[in-house]
Amino acid sequence: MGEKDIVRMTGRDLKRLKVIGEVLERRLTQREAAMVVDLSQRQVRRLVKRVRAEGEVGVIHRSRGRSSNRRISGQLKQRVLGLYREKYPDFGPTLANEKLLELEGIRISTSTLRSWLIEDRLWKRRRKRSKYRRWRQRRACFGQMVQMDGSHHDWLEGRGPQLVLMGYIDDASSTVYARFYDYEGTIPAMDSFRRYIERYGLPQSVYVDGHNTYKSPRKLTIEEELRGLEKPQSQFERALEELCVEVIHAHSAQAKGRIERLFGTFQDRLVKEMRLRGINTRGQANRFLARYLPGYNRRFSISPRERADLHCQIPKEVDLDSILSVRENRTVRKDFTVSYHNRLYQIEEPPPGVRMKSVTVEQRLDGSIHIIYNGRELKYKKIHTRPPRPKEQKSPRPRKTYIPPPDHPWRKFHINPLTHQQREKQPLLTTTE
Repeated sequence: MGEKDIVRMTGRDLKRLKVIGEVLERRLTQREAAMVVDLSQRQVRRLVKRVRAEGEVGVIHRSRGRSSNRRISGQLKQRVLGLYREKYPDFGPTLANEKLLELEGIRISTSTLRSWLIEDRLWKRRRKRSKYRRWRQRRACFGQMVQMDGSHHDWLEGRGPQLVLMGYIDDASSTVYARFYDYEGTIPAMDSFRRYIERYGLPQSVYVDGHNTYKSPRKLTIEEELRGLEKPQSQFERALEELCVEVIHAHSAQAKGRIERLFGTFQDRLVKEMRLRGINTRGQANRFLARYLPGYNRRFSISPRERADLHCQIPKEVDLDSILSVRENRTVRKDFTVSYHNRLYQIEEPPPGVRMKSVTVEQRLDGSIHIIYNGRELKYKKIHTRPPRPKEQKSPRPRKTYIPPPDHPWRKFHINPLTHQQREKQPLLTTTE
């Protein structure tokens, strides 16, 4: 039998051929056959006519083996693969498809691009197996809990300085806020949190890890024990306590998986977006991020279970500049000077009749220094150069008289205390027989 005589059928074709044969043998009606093969009666009548005229091949679809009328041309396929090799060699299929539409004006499906890349060995499917983790339900309302963390990564791919992305993601809606800084510390954490609350309001709680910025490793001081604290507070914890925001510490990175997955997405997408735009400074990166995040939130954020927004507005009487600052207690010297970070500050108008023992020094987010005593800000001036210390004139030490020991050789030859002149004047002793 030749190749042209072989009829290839699928399981569905064989099932239809069996049912149509029963109709031709008048053991089934066309209505019953339509219910069995899940087709309309009109289509069953067509199949019956084609099987009578053509035989078994009548159940095979006429378009089988033919190219689709909407088939993408080979020229466009080669152009897409060439652009991918030249401009997007490390892009995933989804992100590369977005950039092809946005920058090149080429509209194809992600699945088509993925199949082309796999066929050309430009992309390999990656599967990651993770440990079993207990699922935690999202919070119900927007602003009920915000996950916060810093991501250390080569965001500019060597074109600029090393940056840290301070990120925030709402647990209920996945709304994202982020900003680049030079390092992860108290000042960047407070500055980014202030920008967040000025945009959305005060959240009910903040979910952070055990970094020294968010959790103090030191022991309780006597003052903190007197205040009734059970554990020492970092500057960030102290500031959020004054703002009535609860700080929750995660015991593992997987516990705050939403912010960790966000950083994984940004380390892939955001890095490549900034590469395409030639961004190489922190200022450029923050300006681009301000334009990028609204579109990202519109696309990837979800609706929370409840409509309520639990973000609180900042009261007017709250002094954010004072709360979001680094506070430290310093001793006041007898000349009313205060030492802070190896610099001297002279208090100009101390309270009359009060002997100040210590003051609170606040370092604000803008770098300014404020000295506070009992809730009152004191005027001061900075001492640029320390006065030289006077040199102490040491009095000469009294010379100690040396007394030789009894067995010293000097004593053997100087037993007689008389001087030489006294010995000459002394008469000689004579012996008589």
